[in-house]
Amino acid sequence: MSITILGIESSCDDTSAAVIRDGVLLSNVIASQAVHEAYGGVVPELASRAHQQNIIPVVGEAVKRAGIDKTELNAVAFTRGPGLLGSLLVGTSFAKGLATSLDIPMVEVNHLQAHVLAHFIKETPEDKNQPDFPFLCLLVSGGNSQIIKVNAYNEMEVIGQTIDDAAGEAFDKCAKVMGLGYPGGPIVNRLANEGNPKAFAFSKPHIPGYDYSFSGLKTSFLYRLRDELEKDPGFIEKNKADLCASLQATVIDILMNKLRKAAKDFGICEVAVAGGVSANTGLRDAFHEHAEKLGWKIHIPKFAFTTDNAAMVAMTGYYKYLDQEFCPMDAVPFSRVVI
Repeated sequence: MSITILGIESSCDDTSAAVIRDGVLLSNVIASQAVHEAYGGVVPELASRAHQQNIIPVVGEAVKRAGIDKTELNAVAFTRGPGLLGSLLVGTSFAKGLATSLDIPMVEVNHLQAHVLAHFIKETPEDKNQPDFPFLCLLVSGGNSQIIKVNAYNEMEVIGQTIDDAAGEAFDKCAKVMGLGYPGGPIVNRLANEGNPKAFAFSKPHIPGYDYSFSGLKTSFLYRLRDELEKDPGFIEKNKADLCASLQATVIDILMNKLRKAAKDFGICEVAVAGGVSANTGLRDAFHEHAEKLGWKIHIPKFAFTTDNAAMVAMTGYYKYLDQEFCPMDAVPFSRVVI
């Protein structure tokens, strides 16, 4: 008998719904929110209101594209956290209502675990590109930078994480200082492709173990701009591409140094990357370089699965359904947690 899972993702500013049947993706619908661009960042109240407007049509479209009837669903998987509480509450409440109306169980999903398990989404039944256990996963986004040792789909261990800011946050805030707009990460990536990554040197942290720190890099970047602007008010405009290229190269170097150390220490050559920053072309190139030089077997998600999406939620829900790991109706969302 087939197992069909509806996934709902509403942790930040993307409303998404997806349907997975027996591990194969049938549909994945995402509605983004342009309203936040004017504010230079996500406004939680506006995000939750937009989710309320989007969630019914998005879920309806996901079911329609999957070519199924909602009565064929075996469970509703939803992101319980971490994320923005108001946004999560919309998805959680909708999941409760739908599960009750269909008399099917709910499955709560940890957003960070879902990013890792995005690597197991199959787009066809013949898809065999999933990682073998154990593997290391570099999870990098606007809110998280972690190295995770994945022993099984339901057994993950965080062996390193940021002690302050995340890599994506460093990109966004440095971009904001340069007046590049929001979200800053993709803009930095685009300009970096036109610049010299060795044009400027920025501070790199010396943190023991596998943990990360990006606050010093941001400070170093800010002070460099301040000093140069005093000498030349047009410094940023004249050097945008080189600044972005040097910033991106520094962030990637920090990320890969710790990941390389972890892979060597644990003797693991199966290495994956996940999260929003995994869409960065420089980081993807670095993974390919390490695969060639160190013999890593790398796993890089499709761009559609790098940002917040319900396909990864449905995939995680599918595995938890196999374990009959359901959640009660009184479950409430949470804003912060680690794997």
